[in-house]
Amino acid sequence: MSQNKKSPLSWVPSTYFAMGLPFIVINQTAALMYKDLGISDAEITKWTSLIILPWSLKFLISPLLEMAKSKRVFVVLTQLITAVMFYMVASVLGMNSFFAVSISMLAVVGLSGATHDIAADGLYIESLSSSQQAEYIGWQGAFYNIAKIVSTGGFVYLAGELGKSMGVVRGWAIVMATLGVLMMLLGIYHIKALPNPINKDQKKAKEGFTILVDVIKTFFQKKHIFYYIIFIILYRFAEGFAIKMAPLFLKASRDVGGLGLSTSQMGTIYGTMGAAAFVIGSLLAGKYISKKGLKKTLFQLVLIFNIPFAVYFVLAHFQPESLTWISIAVIFEYFGYGFGFVGLTLFMMQQIAPGKYKMAHYAFATSIMNLGVMIPSYISGELSDWLGYEMFFGWVVIATIPSILITKFVPFGTKEETIES
Repeated sequence: MSQNKKSPLSWVPSTYFAMGLPFIVINQTAALMYKDLGISDAEITKWTSLIILPWSLKFLISPLLEMAKSKRVFVVLTQLITAVMFYMVASVLGMNSFFAVSISMLAVVGLSGATHDIAADGLYIESLSSSQQAEYIGWQGAFYNIAKIVSTGGFVYLAGELGKSMGVVRGWAIVMATLGVLMMLLGIYHIKALPNPINKDQKKAKEGFTILVDVIKTFFQKKHIFYYIIFIILYRFAEGFAIKMAPLFLKASRDVGGLGLSTSQMGTIYGTMGAAAFVIGSLLAGKYISKKGLKKTLFQLVLIFNIPFAVYFVLAHFQPESLTWISIAVIFEYFGYGFGFVGLTLFMMQQIAPGKYKMAHYAFATSIMNLGVMIPSYISGELSDWLGYEMFFGWVVIATIPSILITKFVPFGTKEETIES
């Protein structure tokens, strides 16, 4: 069997697990770690939002990778870099300036992780036929979400349990070091496991920057594109405020308006039950849309995506002590999140991506979408400190209104109509 004939099951699941882990650690797990270590909500949301910026700039990084003969080198290299950075984060948590130093290291993980995503997707496309790409797409999503369960579930729970017996700092240090070992093992495994298709089109590769200019130009020539940009930003506008503050609110003590959950409880609720609800919601949404079509279901999908964020306002108002009711609320929100997010993904694929640069324009759209989430996430901590948790989540409910209103007027075109004006 040649290098490029390796079974996709020998590398696709592990590669996309390695893709999901850095992003989830930075975006969610690290926030809980810093909360345990005494960092304020405002600082947590500001800096953990800022260091995910590379995922919003992937369309600028991709032309550089097009110049490489082999994507495998970048996949393995970025996994090893991430492994080293996680281990270094573990080594500095006991320092007085641990927050600034560890955030700098996680920023390197952000750049490495975004680069990994581009290289891994490129490897997937270059190594598999069209039929294989469709056949194994489910393995992509499944193992990306398994990374979420492992990170926000298993590792957060482990940090909580270790913290009880050996202290919070040491508990989280062990977790971060273990994440580093896991990424290192994945990198070593992929040295041999990954296929290695060689990019023979050197002329095209050297024209990467020229292509980038054309990608941007043709993207903004698409019919309805400015309306679509506003739509994909507003779709996740409320989520941008809630995504980091929700777990911080659940962990915050009751005397400041939080629910006072332990780290172990957070791992159980968010990483297992919440992640499972997200996957189930995504699967059901796919079947629902396939039967009725995106155009007929988009408004319903926006409602299902946004309305469940109101559970955090209810939780902040009543501050229930029952873990059962808190779990039900989080499961409801995550189910709606998974169900509604599919609608935005398909909208970008079907209404924005079609044309000369289908893959690049989809990446461009997701970059704008991620930037739209990052900005409200960046200010969410300071806004929450100013308003208090209850009023903050009241604002989140209000922030869902623009996305719901704009959906009633979003224009749909045929494939030909949405390509270029």
